[in-house]
Amino acid sequence: MDNLLIVTTGGTIDKIYFDDKSDYQIGEPQIGMILRELGVNFRFAIIPILRKDSLHISDDDRELIRATIAAQPTRHVLVTHGTDTMVQTARVLAGLAGKTIVLTGALSPARFRGSDAEFNIGCAIGAVQCLPEGVYIAMNGRIWDPARVRKNVEANRFEEID
Repeated sequence: MDNLLIVTTGGTIDKIYFDDKSDYQIGEPQIGMILRELGVNFRFAIIPILRKDSLHISDDDRELIRATIAAQPTRHVLVTHGTDTMVQTARVLAGLAGKTIVLTGALSPARFRGSDAEFNIGCAIGAVQCLPEGVYIAMNGRIWDPARVRKNVEANRFEEID
């Protein structure tokens, strides 16, 4: 992999806690800081498109994500996304020729100790380098086909569907 395009859309992975408001809000994308701290050995560019909880991502937002990725020459694409509607966005991205796209996120904010963010990002980076052209989801230590996965909200994990 010569270059990695990272498209950020918000979601839990980028949430930060504001004490004075006693509230979580989506902050700056965390992935760049994470990758720099880890000292990765590849070039990456980050395009922050949205700062939304995935429950607030609209069909128009999904089309914007698709158009942005389609307009870039980069073959390898990682999308950070909220987990609640990650599957819907992945399905909209299907069919983009010449691209390997992996969506990932976190079930707790990247700034939290014990967050799954770094693990999921690492899994997604490995996947985007090895998988053939197509769209995938990297969560819970697995690579999922967006057509055959759902988020089990009660169990707070992804699982295969038939």
